[in-house]
Amino acid sequence: MPHLTLKLASGRSEAVKQQLAEAFTRDLVEIAGAEPGQVSIAIEDVDIQDWRRLVYEPIVAPVLPVLYKQPGYGSEDLL
Repeated sequence: MPHLTLKLASGRSEAVKQQLAEAFTRDLVEIAGAEPGQVSIAIEDVDIQDWRRLVYEPIVAPVLPVLYKQPGYGSEDLL
């Protein structure tokens, strides 16, 4: 039963968020073998000025060595 929480820099439309949720659901069903009814997805908008404090430092930085996809930016690149 996968649950995905996606944090995005603010500014994406509801249509884009819906497309992302549908694409992640399709991929989780196809690749991970989940049933569509088992998938839940949350999308959280984060103001870009708050990204370092709310996302990078508490969530990304502590797990950098084990991320399957690391960001192409570091703390010094953020506001």
